[in-house]
Amino acid sequence: MKILLHICCGVCAASVVERLRQEGHEVIGFFFNPNIHPSQEYERRLEVARQVAKRLNFPLKLGPYWPKEWLRKTLSLRNEPEGGERCRVCFRLRLLETYRKLFELGGEVFTTTLTVSPHKSAQVINQIGREIGGERFLERDFKKRDGFKRSIELAKSWGLYRQDYCGCIYSLKERRKRSERRKEGM
Repeated sequence: MKILLHICCGVCAASVVERLRQEGHEVIGFFFNPNIHPSQEYERRLEVARQVAKRLNFPLKLGPYWPKEWLRKTLSLRNEPEGGERCRVCFRLRLLETYRKLFELGGEVFTTTLTVSPHKSAQVINQIGREIGGERFLERDFKKRDGFKRSIELAKSWGLYRQDYCGCIYSLKERRKRSERRKEGM
């Protein structure tokens, strides 16, 4: 099957593409992440996605970088906890654009690397994917069968940059707060 794979970052893509190919699928990567802040971090993650696409030899298509649109849609949810409604809005935005690209790029189904993260709910992501694409959404929980562990192994062996926050400005602020609390506790 020809799959359009939404890629949140190259590290996550590595094990997911590997698994999809083991299942006999053809993969087209789609990097669409208007949530990533700041733009330098976006560029860094995009570069890692390009490295993985080159190493694993799959096409990587780029979606537009719409940070203002993302911020407009999530600003009222800025105080939501990680994993809350803001994340659902973010997942929906990215999966909706992936679904739109599916037809343009000639894929049969679409899915996302987002479910490889132990910090993301595969149940929520898969529900949103089904709502958007119905049977055209390939439900997966890529963290199962050591998917996340494998992504970390590949990242280490290939020397890939690994981010330490989901990407959005709100998670970056939360990471900084946690870091400051740790320093104060020393």
